[in-house]
Amino acid sequence: MTVLPDEPPGVEAGLYRTVRLIRRFEQRAVELVAAGEIVGGIHPYTGQEAVAAGVCAALAPDDVITSTHRGHGHVLAKGADPARMLAELAGRSTGLNRGRGGSMHAADFGLGIYGANAIVGANGPITVGAAWAARRSGRDTVAVSFFGDGAVSQGVLLESMNLAALWRVPVLFVCENNGYATTLRLSDGMAGTITGRGAAFGMPAVTVDGMDAHAVLDAARTAVDRARSGSGPTLIECLTYRFDAHHTWEHTARVRYRDEEEVTLGRSRDPVELAAARLDPGERDRIDTEIEALLDDAVAFALASPHPDPAGALDHLYATGMRARSGGGW
Repeated sequence: MTVLPDEPPGVEAGLYRTVRLIRRFEQRAVELVAAGEIVGGIHPYTGQEAVAAGVCAALAPDDVITSTHRGHGHVLAKGADPARMLAELAGRSTGLNRGRGGSMHAADFGLGIYGANAIVGANGPITVGAAWAARRSGRDTVAVSFFGDGAVSQGVLLESMNLAALWRVPVLFVCENNGYATTLRLSDGMAGTITGRGAAFGMPAVTVDGMDAHAVLDAARTAVDRARSGSGPTLIECLTYRFDAHHTWEHTARVRYRDEEEVTLGRSRDPVELAAARLDPGERDRIDTEIEALLDDAVAFALASPHPDPAGALDHLYATGMRARSGGGW
């Protein structure tokens, strides 16, 4: 067991529990895709669990996150109910968003989860807007924008960084750099560096080991403290590796863009095992058992839940409760 000094009791167990929960949730979800219970597939977060776990462990309950098409880990780390999340993936009415959001649009406003987003980089302005609005209302909310390396040259994300730096908006820009934008290597698609983007806007920008939840937590704590004190945004580049496919479609298409040597090296530092090394074996076993029982219940809950009634397809389109008329009229 590796012991880290000066940590409150339970921090390491909490980090391990989160990375293990995300790992097993994703593995269960992939099984449900293969069984036809989750239609359309998912973007597995397997291998990147330490980023979500470390960042969200640094946040207060009222803080806000926005996510990406690969967002299950972020949503779970911020505290979403695994059963309702799995029901959402399966398109059931008991899901977080009544089965209407699915894998790439899961949200829970009550937990500060302002939604995953299927559009690359598009959550940047949502995050900045949410943090700015909270600050204008007198709250000390910090907001986190998770995005991948494929988003760092998207104009809307760079515009968001500019505004956040200019107005000192309390935001963490967290880049999960797994080396690939779908199948395109980062080195083939980006000029300059990721941290250089932050430096260009005058914000602190750091690179951390994204396979180590504690290393991510340390960086996130510093950035959260800075943001909450009114000093503005920080960019954190988390070097990580995606163990599974970009999308489960690859399981049948057999796309080949990474050689076995690279994959083996990438898997050699597993976030789950790194976090487990800081616990007593007995505590790890206890947490593993709890998570398996939790996910057994989650799968049973999701599969027993009804699909939404097609008659309600036009419900919940407007925050005011107004219902769109069928037949094209208004």
